[in-house]
Amino acid sequence: MMRRLSWHVGTTVFASIAITLLVLVGLDSVGAIIDQSADVMRNYFFTDALIYVITLVPSRIYEYIPFASLIGCLVGLGLLAGNSEVIVMRAAGVSPLRIVGFVLKPVLIFVILGMTIGEYFSPYLDQLAEGKREYLRKGESAQDSSSGLWNREGNQFMHANAVFPGGVLYGVTRYQFNDERQIQEASFASRATFNAAERYWVEENVSVTRFLENRTEKDKLITRRWDSELTPNVLMLNILPADSLSIESLYNYIAFLELQNIDTASYEVAMWRKVLQPLIIIGLVLLGISFVFGPLRDSTMGFRIFIGVVFGISFRIFQDMLGPLSVVFQFPPLLAVLLPILFCLLVGLFLLRRSG
Repeated sequence: MMRRLSWHVGTTVFASIAITLLVLVGLDSVGAIIDQSADVMRNYFFTDALIYVITLVPSRIYEYIPFASLIGCLVGLGLLAGNSEVIVMRAAGVSPLRIVGFVLKPVLIFVILGMTIGEYFSPYLDQLAEGKREYLRKGESAQDSSSGLWNREGNQFMHANAVFPGGVLYGVTRYQFNDERQIQEASFASRATFNAAERYWVEENVSVTRFLENRTEKDKLITRRWDSELTPNVLMLNILPADSLSIESLYNYIAFLELQNIDTASYEVAMWRKVLQPLIIIGLVLLGISFVFGPLRDSTMGFRIFIGVVFGISFRIFQDMLGPLSVVFQFPPLLAVLLPILFCLLVGLFLLRRSG
């Protein structure tokens, strides 16, 4: 009996979350395609913009899973409540906590899906999408300082038009200065690839200009070795926002910044959000379940969806506010991430207790 109930509730909630996630990601992707259409130019066609948006779909799925879980639970349990199935289950002696357990089973599938995407797929695909877009727009052409990647290493400044995963750079410009900040050499390479075995870069189609005392000297090379501390992992950390990085990358980068005595609060906030993503989803779902049993018991489906959207947006705003506040007022980033979660859990448990 309980197994059938669990299956029935689980499939209803799973389908509701999946449909909600599909709608949210679809609407966001359509908006992204419209935004990218404005960037269509000579070498960047509409099909390229479409591929760019499709490549970023896994990241959008990861971003919207918590809100889809909240709205999906409101919709799924709302359907069961509208058909009086929840009342029948309660009359049969099924406690609210048991129903919560039924709901959380399909939610755990989306938790695992989100963690897998965020840790193994999003960082690679985000870098691939950004690299391919910048390559198509600028590629191996001369430096465009309005975008791309800048990096400094000692007295040398480097700029790359496009950065691909695995250590491939396009449109690499390097400037070498002396200790008096006088330029000594400027070079441009159409491409540079990283030799992972021996840990150095190989530049291709290199044009070099050396600035001597009273003259300049130019040279052209097919290939040239470039020794640098710059690695593909460091490039990924610099080219992607903190929210797009994996937990492992964030942890290692935080440790590196701490050795340099550099503030790490913003990266810690991003890391804890990823680590506590399962609790964020569970907290929002618990809040949604408590609403169905409590204040929204007799509400229409449209009103439930509206409440889910309002609460999801409010949660995100609260979460986004606490992150910068933890940096400004120097309270633990972990606390900034935990406070919205604890609020959802406490309110959800309180409403469930009252309804029980």
